[in-house]
Amino acid sequence: MVEKTNHFLSLKQVTIRDPFFSPVQNTVIHTMIPYQEKVLHDEIPDIRPSHVIRNYRIAAGEIEGTYYGRVFQDSDLAKWLEAVAYSLTVQPDAELEARADEIIDLIGRVQKPDGYLDTYFIVAEPEMRWKDLGDCHEMYCAGHMTEAAVAYYEATGKTKLLDICCRLCDHIDRRFGDEEGKVPGIPGHEEIELALMRLYRVTGEDRYRKLASYFIDKRGQDPDFFKKEADARGGDPNSYINRQLITYAQNHAPVREQDTAEGHAVRCMYLYTGAADIAAANQDETLMEACRKVWDNMTKRRMYITGGIGATHQGESFSTDYDLPNDSAYAETCAAVGVCFFARQMLEADPDRRYADVMERALYNGVLSGMQLDGKKFFYINQLEADPDACSTAYAYGSEEYTPERIGWYDCACCPPNLARLVTSIGSYTWSCGGNTIYSHLFLGGSADFDFAGGGIVKLEGNYPWDGTLTYTVSPKNPNATFTLAIRHPGWCHSMTVTVNGENVSKSTVNEKGYWELSRAWNPGDTVICRMDLPVRRIYANPLVRADAGCVALMRGPIVYAFEGIDNGEDLSALRIPRDAAIEALPFNADLLGGVVALKIAGRRLKPMDDLYSDYPPEEKEAVLQAIPYYAWCNRGRTHMKIWMQE
Repeated sequence: MVEKTNHFLSLKQVTIRDPFFSPVQNTVIHTMIPYQEKVLHDEIPDIRPSHVIRNYRIAAGEIEGTYYGRVFQDSDLAKWLEAVAYSLTVQPDAELEARADEIIDLIGRVQKPDGYLDTYFIVAEPEMRWKDLGDCHEMYCAGHMTEAAVAYYEATGKTKLLDICCRLCDHIDRRFGDEEGKVPGIPGHEEIELALMRLYRVTGEDRYRKLASYFIDKRGQDPDFFKKEADARGGDPNSYINRQLITYAQNHAPVREQDTAEGHAVRCMYLYTGAADIAAANQDETLMEACRKVWDNMTKRRMYITGGIGATHQGESFSTDYDLPNDSAYAETCAAVGVCFFARQMLEADPDRRYADVMERALYNGVLSGMQLDGKKFFYINQLEADPDACSTAYAYGSEEYTPERIGWYDCACCPPNLARLVTSIGSYTWSCGGNTIYSHLFLGGSADFDFAGGGIVKLEGNYPWDGTLTYTVSPKNPNATFTLAIRHPGWCHSMTVTVNGENVSKSTVNEKGYWELSRAWNPGDTVICRMDLPVRRIYANPLVRADAGCVALMRGPIVYAFEGIDNGEDLSALRIPRDAAIEALPFNADLLGGVVALKIAGRRLKPMDDLYSDYPPEEKEAVLQAIPYYAWCNRGRTHMKIWMQE
């Protein structure tokens, strides 16, 4: 049976004081969140307008006007409010909280007496409420607002937004279900499932858990549900969801019978994050086994080296096994954020390093690459190889997503506030507790306040990911407190040693899930030192990944490296890394890209030929190459980029 015996520490129990992540978090708190606030108010010149706040004011009857933007525009505000809640927990700010309260008051004025809340259908098409679940994102927006409400209540203790969302979810509960007087329904874009589980835990109201379970159980029972819904509206073969493959919205089979990661990558991650939470809460082993199967398929056959997912622009979806093109990779930022959500939920149900390893990989690479170092520009998609000219021609597909440079905002602006809410809440992904064990999953400097064995604090110091030495200081409130400190041995680390108060710990203490289990009577000031080797590692793809045949990628610790034209010349396709090439990790450079460890490689460069084709191979010469962390690429102007290089 599945039983949730492990839980992540709340954001209020964790303090982040980390040389790498604290500056990132500060950029989000002090630059990105205020910037996005101005975007939502249409106060940033020279970028596309958002009109989100204006839509709410129109819906409240305070100003005249017509709805502007995507049908799911409300979710941008909801995710921003959630990021604000986490920001207020990390760094209280009375002025920001007051501005958020004003927006929450506005949301309350928009809500209808029956609990309904969605500015598009209040303003633009009130007669179409709940008639297009496939395309129109009403439950998706409700889910995001509910997540924001829970986060804001936990941060401030204020219940106004929580009360709004309880009324909204009660409205949804009264409408959807198999009971008499209700109608069957599932969301086209999953999100409400995981939000309802958060609402259930904070309110204790079991009807929210039951409603979340209903949406999971109902999904896939009728693969033609959305087509039938369109037919009931008079038939709409050109609706977006009807133009997609049947797997697009994960409605092709019952969730418990799905065993591959399919369809729209973000939808898939939100679905299985909610499913894993429900499986643990309901002790549903069949559902949890489906989550494991999808996880294994995704991570072993359909995931980029960066932790990015979604190989194709068509439907922003997973492709087939091992189909992972680099230059046309979609790898939406939201999808990498979703990987972290899914990993965290699986890790909470089962503390296994395979989940933490992927969460770390996605976080340091596929997520952070989505934001400019200054916090004001963003990638929607995250290619693993970029030619600026090809980005604007061959891979444009008539959309703005394939851009050779990050931009200030998008018509579909889901990714920037998603980034903000993950980075501000990252402390709640770092430590978990199960029984008398505290787990260290992510190596972010700071401290964790635990409440078992009499309580106490574990402090972590280090300069990760640039340095592999970590120092834990354990300070229980009671002397000789007996419990276990479990520290992840990363799957990428081939050599790790651990000492407790200077004495070596046997590797036999590493459990079958990949954690050093340090069980003892702890006293204040006890010190654990972990030393992980951080050599540069050559990474090879499965030979079935045709895009990477004959290529090698470079990693150091959890960091994936990339080559930029600005360092190596724009003819990156002419570069080679000999199998015996010397590769050196350079000293930490505080003046490069916000502070990074770059790599120096003794490579080769092929000389361009006069003819397009030749009977003879091109001449080659020695070349000194430089690689920088992938997350930091495209911060020095428009340039070429590659991760996988010919060996």
